[in-house]
Amino acid sequence: MVITPMIQSPNDFSLDPRLAGDTIPLGDFPLSRVLMMDECRYPWVILVPRRDRLIELTDLSEAETETLWGELRQTSAAIASLGTKLNVGALGNVVAQLHIHVIARTPGDPAWPGPVWGHSPRQPWPDAQARDARAAELRARLGLAAATK
Repeated sequence: MVITPMIQSPNDFSLDPRLAGDTIPLGDFPLSRVLMMDECRYPWVILVPRRDRLIELTDLSEAETETLWGELRQTSAAIASLGTKLNVGALGNVVAQLHIHVIARTPGDPAWPGPVWGHSPRQPWPDAQARDARAAELRARLGLAAATK
């Protein structure tokens, strides 16, 4: 079987409106847009490969898959110390665009030990200063420059 890599400029990428509305942009890795979920209860990062029309991990070329896994490892290592267990998932049931959640969890957090999805409505950061401080902390941990929305 021959796998043909997708050739597409990151400039052709568009972020799903729901992801754009629920997140704060942190920056870009070589393949993925890096987002912080606007949710104050959990350290939560989302990686979105900057390629249009991706739904499943299998839609990526082999090279892109390797790049994404490296970005996922980097993200996981960067936020692991913010919790005691990492939850990593690519569900796509609500937002079809391929995106991967990396969430630092702690025993006793509001959804523990269950999944955060469907537990309760999202709780955005109550003030911009606290949200921006968390975003700056995550950017520093991930080695990203400030992003613009």
